[in-house]
Amino acid sequence: MKKLLAVLLALTLVLSMAACASAPAKTDKSADQPQTDAQPAQTPASDEKTAADEKPAADEKPAADEKPVELIVFAAASLTETLNAIAETYSAENPGVTFSFNFDSSGTLKTQIQEGADCDVFISAGQKQMNALDAEAEKDNDEGLDIVDHATRFDILENKVALVVPEGNPKKIIDFNDLAERLKSGEILLSMGNSDVPVGQYTQKILAYYELDEEALAKDGCITYGTNVKEVTSQVSEGAVDCGVIYKTDAFSAGLAVVDEATKEMCGQVVYPAVAMKNAPQAEGAKLFLEFLKGSEASKCFSEVGFTPLATA
Repeated sequence: MKKLLAVLLALTLVLSMAACASAPAKTDKSADQPQTDAQPAQTPASDEKTAADEKPAADEKPAADEKPVELIVFAAASLTETLNAIAETYSAENPGVTFSFNFDSSGTLKTQIQEGADCDVFISAGQKQMNALDAEAEKDNDEGLDIVDHATRFDILENKVALVVPEGNPKKIIDFNDLAERLKSGEILLSMGNSDVPVGQYTQKILAYYELDEEALAKDGCITYGTNVKEVTSQVSEGAVDCGVIYKTDAFSAGLAVVDEATKEMCGQVVYPAVAMKNAPQAEGAKLFLEFLKGSEASKCFSEVGFTPLATA
């Protein structure tokens, strides 16, 4: 019996070993598979560049330079020096903005605008010329013209009407009272603006205040005329006349001696209105420049030559 059990045990052992020998050996997958399976997946290079290197469109392509803007400004001749100085400051602060100025009498400028001249901003030395182009004006819009953008209109400056004399004041003119008396006696020659020029209209009021007959004085050779305030200023500076009626600011710019200033009772207030045109080629630029003219930098320039700024930003 013991021998039988021993035989069975031995047989079982043999069979077990045979089974182990016939079982397939386990393979090492890590050795057979490509190395890429052992490495972590990588983000495609294109994706990495998108996340790390891509920049906003504005950075990739710098914004193209803004289109240059040329503002066409029609302004009373008495503003020549001041507006040129202000324009330099404005252009320095706003690269790409340049100016094309047309300085003349307000009457001449009004006519040019009425006839269709391109204009962005109009600054007149008198309300009458501005009103003629403003359908919403309370008076002086006799032709029913509707050219200016009334919503942008404002009074920008006040000036003074001055009696000026050539260097040395050869005729020793004292003031407007003296002027009136010596015009009556035919002793002096006065230069004044034409009737369509604001400074000429203010002078006409002064003559009327003293009850002087302009037509008779002109006929007698006591009055000569200039097409704008700069022309009157030149006649005085050159000594071609004994005296002239111009603006205080023009006297300052030309270095002329002022012997008197007209009062409000004599000729009213000298107020300059400013406005943008309804058909302005640069409508937005015109509005921005008008706002600048209300600011402290422009006001300082105006004050330095004798203007009184009336508007604030």
